Amino acid sequence: MSFEIIFVNDGSPDRSAELVLRLREKDPRVSLVDLSRNFGHHKAILTGLSFAQGELVYLLDVDLEEPPELLQTFYDKMQTTDADVVYGVREKREDKGTTKLFATLYWKIFTWLANVPIQGNQLVARLMTKKFVSNLLELKDQEVFLPGLWAHTGFEQIPVTCRKLSKGESTYTFRKRMAQMVDSITSFSSKPLFLIFNLGIFIAFVSACAGAYLIFRRVFYDNFLDGWPSLMVAIWFLGGLTLFALGTIGIYLAKTYNEVKQRPLTIVKAVYKGKRHSTLEPTPSSTKLANNKQLS
Repeated sequence: MSFEIIFVNDGSPDRSAELVLRLREKDPRVSLVDLSRNFGHHKAILTGLSFAQGELVYLLDVDLEEPPELLQTFYDKMQTTDADVVYGVREKREDKGTTKLFATLYWKIFTWLANVPIQGNQLVARLMTKKFVSNLLELKDQEVFLPGLWAHTGFEQIPVTCRKLSKGESTYTFRKRMAQMVDSITSFSSKPLFLIFNLGIFIAFVSACAGAYLIFRRVFYDNFLDGWPSLMVAIWFLGGLTLFALGTIGIYLAKTYNEVKQRPLTIVKAVYKGKRHSTLEPTPSSTKLANNKQLS
């Protein structure tokens, strides 16, 4: 069985690229796609997929928290079904405290708001057919959130419950998690805009009822209670609500701005692929994803 192993160096500050090149000296089936800087996890994955040419593509993070042996499990599952994708789902979260709570709430909120059904607690590890990968790479999103793109691509996708190992503290801070939550929701759901619209209608209705009540009291009872504290609370509440709504709309406008620029997702500094002195022939989608500099 022929195969290739493609590593993507997403601006790693350590000696990762050097170690991969040493592996290449022993086995030309090892390839390296070296990006010009760190573009982000999901964009790096799409760039790597654009260089994959096999009939089946197995995706795996290099930290090996998701066991490489899952390949056999996924392959056996694919052989007994009509699936185009077999992917891992966490059996249970090993996180503790606020991290686990945040992750649970995030997936519940995201799956509720998403425009397409999305499986929660997905792993990166997955086995995909060439047909699925080709269609995935046709998507033009500049704001990349892979679980959403995988679900949007469709085809027959089967989850397999498995355990994810832990190799220490996650580099995802609370700030990064919040940013990812906002990005993922605004990239794959327009429901927040409709919720803001409905909230505005509700507040207008309540305000109209309150106004009618005050007019009724003024006409029939001719007295008002002192309402300075309640007035200030109402002003601050509505002011904060207005800023929240404007901020949400601003995020959508910013994403629209990023999408229409149509910049390449990543810039490829160098590609080391194939035997010595061979020329690289990337898949058609790779030329759309990155500016490729071909090296032997």
